[in-house]
Amino acid sequence: MSEPIDVTGRLRKMPAEAGEPVAYTIAVGDTRIPLNELIGKPLRFDFNGIIRCIHCDRTTKKSFSQGFCYPCFRKLAACDSCIMSPEKCHYHLGTCREPEWGETHCMVEHVVYLANSSGLKVGITRASQVPTRWIDQGAVDAIPMVRVATRYIAGLVEVACKAHVADRTNWRAMLKGDVPTLSLGDERRRILGLIAGDLEVLREAHGQESIREVDEQGLALSYPVEVWPEKIKAHNLDKTPEVEGVLEGIKGQYLILDTGVINIRKFTGYEVRFRVVES
Repeated sequence: MSEPIDVTGRLRKMPAEAGEPVAYTIAVGDTRIPLNELIGKPLRFDFNGIIRCIHCDRTTKKSFSQGFCYPCFRKLAACDSCIMSPEKCHYHLGTCREPEWGETHCMVEHVVYLANSSGLKVGITRASQVPTRWIDQGAVDAIPMVRVATRYIAGLVEVACKAHVADRTNWRAMLKGDVPTLSLGDERRRILGLIAGDLEVLREAHGQESIREVDEQGLALSYPVEVWPEKIKAHNLDKTPEVEGVLEGIKGQYLILDTGVINIRKFTGYEVRFRVVES
């Protein structure tokens, strides 16, 4: 008989590896627990009311930017507004909050991609974060479209794309498995044709080698889901610190329970007791 699972610690974003299906792990403190094998089992989270910043470890009454205290939220480059809006990057102006962090996270190759999570969307990510970013968004298909020199340029390309395609996922549709069938190769050709003039303007401003259109293969992803929810009810540990339910699936950063869904990434830094409930 396997050892009972009953651990306490801070939640972190769920590590995941591409596979058939995606393989998930839940991180509770220093403990890592494979999740796929727990599908069909009753799980329970008990939030003890303590939130600790994932950067400085101080206790905070509220989590900012998925796991930070307010002082870190105000000072860290990882929490700056340009993370959500990369076209607002101000590294080149000499005003980056943490220039060394900017060098390793922003002034490196990025990918502008198309994904099908709840329909066609455009997104960007560091090249090193493919396919992790796609998995976190619950994409069933994703394909690189353009490789660029920096996050800033990726943001500018994304802005051009947003005139023709959405940049957000409908998370409720994504969790219902309500995803249309798309040919991302065809969509890539269509979008690149629509933004060809924008790309030339950007190349003239940033260099011909700063933006490279690619013809790379996409990636199809499947997720360990046994039952798709008909209605989406989201658990909130701030309002209901005890959450229990049978694990019916995992997609993106969500656990799908028979009692509702819980976004693990949203509660990064929350101290919980996590266990498999004995029958």
